[in-house]
Amino acid sequence: MLGASQYHFWSRLSSGSVFAPEFPRVVVILFNWAFGTLALLAVLQLLLDIGILTVMLVRLSVIGVPDELRYVMAGVAALIGAVGVTGALRVPPVKNVEIAIPGLPFEFEGYRLLQLTDLHISRLYPRSWATRVVDRANASDVDLIVVTGDFIDGSLAMRHADVEPLRQLNAPDGIFAIPGNHEYFFDYTAWVRHLTGMGIVMLENGHAVLARGRARIVLAGVTDLSARSHGHPGPDLGAALAGAPVGVPVLLLDHQPRKARHAAAHGISLQLSGHTHGGMNVGLDRLVANANGGFVSGRYQVGGMTLYVSNGTALWPGFALRLGRPSEMTRITLRGVG
Repeated sequence: MLGASQYHFWSRLSSGSVFAPEFPRVVVILFNWAFGTLALLAVLQLLLDIGILTVMLVRLSVIGVPDELRYVMAGVAALIGAVGVTGALRVPPVKNVEIAIPGLPFEFEGYRLLQLTDLHISRLYPRSWATRVVDRANASDVDLIVVTGDFIDGSLAMRHADVEPLRQLNAPDGIFAIPGNHEYFFDYTAWVRHLTGMGIVMLENGHAVLARGRARIVLAGVTDLSARSHGHPGPDLGAALAGAPVGVPVLLLDHQPRKARHAAAHGISLQLSGHTHGGMNVGLDRLVANANGGFVSGRYQVGGMTLYVSNGTALWPGFALRLGRPSEMTRITLRGVG
């Protein structure tokens, strides 16, 4: 238990960063299971003790708890931990979502895009996993693929081979992306240069115009809220939209959802975000929502704008546990209003 509790310390020793445990994958999986089991056991023990204390106060007498009950709880925590890690490791299915866009040109009716986010390519999610994600993405029959940040956990030297499958992502209108906070934890400039060289268009406070005949919609992207603390330009919606066509729907990529109200106030039609991992686990999602402006998972109506927060394609390898908040690859179909 003590060894498992120090998982992030061992991770930092292995790579210099708690965000990149550089152990063999099976060891990273076992660490996540053991750490998750420990966290779950702590919660179960706390609930049991609160229950016992409540009964003691009501009865005004001491009640003993059989040791066997606590051993059973440890077994239950280990089993739930195994289920949670298994859910975190899967290659997620494609989830279909339809979103109505006011003023959508009829040429874009039924336009489909695939959102990937929080890939966290690492020792836990290596090249073999990334290859399966890319294969599923390419088979999703969409017009456009977007990645809303947190591609990696590790330096370019660590992850060079593991990210290589992303070079094979393919969609008729291209592959567009924005950085997440984890890109800034390593060599941000090197990562952006490398991803761009792989054919991924990085929208760092910029936009692209998507066309169907003479009809237009705008795809914009901003940098992450953590950028300034790492010496890089922070998110700037004004800069992202500078020079964009006026009077057409704007789709915004923003890794973190907490500034959705700001985007809605500036006339954005649809914002796609990640970062929250859907809260990862039932119960924990409420805490995650509070830290992200109240947004954690799924669709929200924010003024005249729709916000969609994906549960994420993977997880940070420091706490890979999913219970009730499954991973996803989100295929979004745009529909006109009226």
